[in-house]
Amino acid sequence: MRIGIEAQRIFRKNKHGMDYVVLQEILEIQKMDKENEYFVFVKPGEDRCVESSNNVHVVEIDCPSYPLWEQWALPRAAKKAKVEILHCTSNTAPIWCDIPLILTLHDIIFLEPRDKQNKSLYQNMGWLYRRMDVPRILNKCRRIITVSHFEEKNIISKLNIPEHRMAMIYNGYNEWFKPIDNCSLPNAIIQKLTANNYFFFLGNTDPKKNTERTLIAYSKYLEKSAVKRKLLMADLDTNYLNDIITRNGIENIRYQIVMPGYIVNSDLPYIYNNAFAFLYTSLRESFGIPLLEAMACSTPVITSNTSSMPEIGGPDAILVNPESSDEIAASMLRLEADETFYKQQKEIGLERAKLFSWKNTATQLLQLYQEVYQELSK
Repeated sequence: MRIGIEAQRIFRKNKHGMDYVVLQEILEIQKMDKENEYFVFVKPGEDRCVESSNNVHVVEIDCPSYPLWEQWALPRAAKKAKVEILHCTSNTAPIWCDIPLILTLHDIIFLEPRDKQNKSLYQNMGWLYRRMDVPRILNKCRRIITVSHFEEKNIISKLNIPEHRMAMIYNGYNEWFKPIDNCSLPNAIIQKLTANNYFFFLGNTDPKKNTERTLIAYSKYLEKSAVKRKLLMADLDTNYLNDIITRNGIENIRYQIVMPGYIVNSDLPYIYNNAFAFLYTSLRESFGIPLLEAMACSTPVITSNTSSMPEIGGPDAILVNPESSDEIAASMLRLEADETFYKQQKEIGLERAKLFSWKNTATQLLQLYQEVYQELSK
């Protein structure tokens, strides 16, 4: 087989969820499959995280915008490479493409009721592009991959996709996420934090991340806690934080929050290991890789009882109503006050994470490529 994999953004320095998913899939495939030929289509960037090998060819395509890259440059490059299947990995795909398509549709949030506040221009443009693109490509896709049973049912129900064209493949997590004894925090952060004495929250301006309610919960935690652990927040704009503080009158949190900016993935295992607990209180997630990363580091997780998070976190996870700042704060305080419960959560998470791996993800993906190829050969 000659398989094309769209991985436009994996060479960019500041990667996010979907970028890491396709990157790890490619790296695992490169280790596992020496028979088929792969063409990985990327946009040039600083972080050359994948190199070509005997049967995996990295093809750099320079194009000024995401839509133009995907709609015009990608199908031309794929046709030139004579790929027999093109796997588009980040929710969208070229509308005019005569190569059989496989699409990874991580979620259909773009079709759901939308909070228009606090949306950046980039987020608005992405939302519009998905709404334009996805309905036009679904019928052309040989398979539509998604990442949880929750999202699979959601897609089938809302888009009327036949079940036989859907494939559910869980994400994994990197092997360096594990318990580390006596680990030190990255230098830029250790000066501001006391090891093992902070809550960690990966929030941003996207309303689904539930940053505002989580900060209100943290304020309520500080009011009742005798310990008053700091809150480490990654990748959040200071002006956005200040707006939340002012709007809600929660000045008590201002000097308890540490904001180091974007944290590179290789530093995250140390951040998780030194955290007292991880807050993953989103309103909605299609999967939630950070859940796995924290659990694999034996860090207790407080997560939401909505969408895919109970599915990934498991039946014994700490599940809260993400719209209740009181519930979030109460769980933070319980972890602090109940040592037995705290230790149980460390073990529960560690065992749960063992059910997921990128090797499993890549194995299922290879099986799917073979299945589609056999259908095309009939």
